[in-house]
Amino acid sequence: MARISGVDLPRNKRIEVGLTYIYGIGPSISKRILSKLNIDHSLKTDQLSETEINDIRKVIDNEFKVEGELRTEVSMNIKRLMDLGCYRGLRHRRSLPVRGQRTSTNARTRKGPKKSAIKKKGAVKKK
Repeated sequence: MARISGVDLPRNKRIEVGLTYIYGIGPSISKRILSKLNIDHSLKTDQLSETEINDIRKVIDNEFKVEGELRTEVSMNIKRLMDLGCYRGLRHRRSLPVRGQRTSTNARTRKGPKKSAIKKKGAVKKK
């Protein structure tokens, strides 16, 4: 089993797809890494030799921010926006959509489940 950047790559997938299991590496970066090392894109992850795995590991470590380092950078960027008090930071702080989406009807993913209005029993209206 290939282990790169603290992630166990799936055994039975093409290496091109398997590399995308690493946070920060998508399909295009995966193709670029394999092209640079002249590794066949259709090879399965369990068919890689130890030297090929080490070469992939070296390229990723030298050229890309992945996993913990990238997660830290992203969270620090969000924290910086919140500390500045800019519009995007305020939206992050309130757990609302940041990029201009409508919120009156949608945005349930970001806002969470609906909070229903609770009516008090026996409340008397004064005239």
